[in-house]
Amino acid sequence: MNNIFVFDIETIPDIESGRKLYDLPDLDDADVAKAMFHLRQQATGSEFLPLHLHRICAISVVLRHKDKLKVWSLGEPDAGEAELVQRFFDGVEKFTPTLVSWNGGGFDLPVLHYRSLLHGVQAPRYWDTGEDDRDFKWNNYLSRYHARHTDLMDVLAGYQMRASAKLDEVATMLGFPGKMGMSGAKVWDAFHAGEVEGIRNYCETDVLNTWLVYLRFQLIRGHLTHKAYEQELELLRETLVQEDKPHFTEFLQHWQP
Repeated sequence: MNNIFVFDIETIPDIESGRKLYDLPDLDDADVAKAMFHLRQQATGSEFLPLHLHRICAISVVLRHKDKLKVWSLGEPDAGEAELVQRFFDGVEKFTPTLVSWNGGGFDLPVLHYRSLLHGVQAPRYWDTGEDDRDFKWNNYLSRYHARHTDLMDVLAGYQMRASAKLDEVATMLGFPGKMGMSGAKVWDAFHAGEVEGIRNYCETDVLNTWLVYLRFQLIRGHLTHKAYEQELELLRETLVQEDKPHFTEFLQHWQP
C-alpha cells in the first residue's frame, strides 16, 4: 500500500464571519457563537451550522507511504487556520495520494473548499479534473464516484444516504475502539476552554478508526490478502507503541484483539 492519506477535521464556529453576517459587532466570541447556534436552530431546527461557517481548528491524518506509517495532526497546536489548510493541500500536491475519509465528501472537503477560498490557498493538483493531467479526467478528487478520494461512509452505503452509518458505530461493530470520551459536538466547548491538544488527540483517534475500517474495506474488495491485512494491523500497533502517547496507549487498550 502506498500514498494513502486518511484525514479528518474538527471545526468550531467561524466567529469573525458570524459577527459580520449577523451584524453582532459588540458581542464577545462566546455570545456570537450562542447567537449563531440560536439563529440556526430557529431556521432549521438544528444548531448545526452551514458548512461555510465552520472554522477548522484541527486536521489529523494517517499517511501510509512506502514502508512507513505516520499518525499526526498538521501544524502546531497554536497554528492558524490558514496554515492548517495550506499544509493539507501541500500534502496533496507533494504525494498525490488516495484521500480517505468518513463523510469527507459531505462535510470535510466542502469545509476545506470554503476555508481555502477564504484564505486564498492554492491547490492545483487537488482541483485538476483533467486539464493538466489527462488521468485526472477519469479519476480525480472531486467526483463522488472516483476513488482518488474514497469517502468510506458514502461507498459502503452504496451512495444511499438512508444507508449511511456513523463511524463510531461501524468501528465498534468491527472491534475497533470507536470514539473515546469526546465527540464533534463537544469541540467548541473544549476549544473555548483552551483544550486544543485534547481536540487534536480526539481527531487523531478518529483517523485511526477510519484507517482501520479502510483496511477492512481493502480486505473485502480483494486489494489486501488476509496475511497482508494482518501485517497492516501489526504495523499500526507497532507505530502506536513506538509513539508512546497517552491517547494512543488508550486506543490500543480499547482495540479488541
